[in-house]
Amino acid sequence: MSEQDYLKLSQSAKTLNMSVPAFVKKKAQGARIVAPKIGAKEVQELARQLAKIGGNLNQLTKHANQGGNVPAQALQELQSEVAKIWQQLT
Repeated sequence: MSEQDYLKLSQSAKTLNMSVPAFVKKKAQGARIVAPKIGAKEVQELARQLAKIGGNLNQLTKHANQGGNVPAQALQELQSEVAKIWQQLT
């Protein structure tokens, strides 16, 4: 394999957040590899947002399980946040 071919392979693997051996193995197995729609920084931000939503949902669930009333607005806000994240992923 020429150095130029290896560099192309390496760049393709990097774009997909994969190692070169993993990329080559997937290609050899005939896997259809699709580039991610979002970058690594966006993934970190989405993970942070999902963690925040999860914490809020846990607090609301605990409150409800203790017999408290969960405001419909709080649930709507969580649903809206999840919808925003879903739009970024699709």
